[in-house]
Amino acid sequence: MKAAIVNAFDQPPRYDEIDAPLAGSGEVLVHVRAAALSQLVRAQASGRHYTSGKTLPIVPGADGIGLLENGTRVYFAFPRAPLGAMAEIVSVNARYCVAVPDGIDDITAAAIANPGMSSWAALQERAHFKPGERVLINGAAGASGRLAIQVAKHLGASRVVATARNPAVEAELRALGADDFIRLDQPVEQLTAALREEMQGPGVEIVLDYLWGQPAACILDALVGHGSGSAAPRVRFVNIGALAGATLPLNPGVLRSSGLEIAGSGLGSVSNEDLVKIVGRLLQAARPANLKIEAQAVALSEVESTWRRSGSERIVFTM
Repeated sequence: MKAAIVNAFDQPPRYDEIDAPLAGSGEVLVHVRAAALSQLVRAQASGRHYTSGKTLPIVPGADGIGLLENGTRVYFAFPRAPLGAMAEIVSVNARYCVAVPDGIDDITAAAIANPGMSSWAALQERAHFKPGERVLINGAAGASGRLAIQVAKHLGASRVVATARNPAVEAELRALGADDFIRLDQPVEQLTAALREEMQGPGVEIVLDYLWGQPAACILDALVGHGSGSAAPRVRFVNIGALAGATLPLNPGVLRSSGLEIAGSGLGSVSNEDLVKIVGRLLQAARPANLKIEAQAVALSEVESTWRRSGSERIVFTM
């Protein structure tokens, strides 16, 4: 069968032949129709992610849309290594498949699943979000951040504040549901002051952080209290990504003087089976909630030339 094959971690995959899998115990074969290229998939294929395979060759792809042998259209995730989702046929644990609603096409379903799940899982599974709470989304300009705005609003957030480095995206993020916008392209002192004004004014119960690095450090510094005598309000900070760097300076005074609780959301902190169930709920909500994502379909045969393409659209490879 045809697949995208990684033969070197520092090179893009090549479109080539590889043996088709057989279903093992508890597994089903999925005939793949669409698989999205996400930051997660790129990181895994480069050997840089904590879930990356170490033995080559591998086929990249964390999830996708396909057909079971009985014709049922499903979303699937975590195909059995070394064959990831960017192959014509994959073998998948039957518990890692969920039916796709009729009202959503293959490309949209494949594009929306991973980025939409990132915020849905962080809010419900890690932050234990309650309707009416206020959410700050740090790094809202990308596909995941834009969906995080929409997901938070759909789940009942009373206020959503978005941050982004490029001030030109403010209008777009507000159109998706953001109630306010904070620019990250300002000096550290000014950014921290703007964040503190948000924290001490309208207030924030949950932070969804896609950036880490200096922007996250400014958020944490904005939480530092001054011993008013009352317990500081609880703030659940959930890290999802590290696009701004893998480290940050942490003032221990933040931990002592605020209601800060730090957690992460990703592979390992939420079970694979629960993540698939979350995607199932996301896909059911996509049409009623009018969730939006920009996606571009590309034939898998073009994987090598497309792999490093950047842009706001989520690339979805089709078989």
